[in-house]
Amino acid sequence: MSTSTKPRLSGMQKQVLALYRGFLRAARTKTPHERSRIEAIVSEEFRRNSSQVDRKNFLYIEYLLRRGKKQLDQLKSPDTVGLSTLNVDVSRTKGS
Repeated sequence: MSTSTKPRLSGMQKQVLALYRGFLRAARTKTPHERSRIEAIVSEEFRRNSSQVDRKNFLYIEYLLRRGKKQLDQLKSPDTVGLSTLNVDVSRTKGS
């Protein structure tokens, strides 16, 4: 039995990571050009939210998870060829 020095992830952190991995898996089913575009959008969106959203704002994080799951379900559809972004003003969400 090995001792792990990594911090344990909360349930919400695990959900966020699973959603991120889900987007990357779904991107593999698209054309190479769309795949790289989707990966870039997803990476930028997750990085931006990780730095701009207050980690204690659980309601907003849950909202982002729900929205992300809906987007992922749409992306998994064979009829969907790409992904677009939506700019949301998160300055009002910090400390709310």
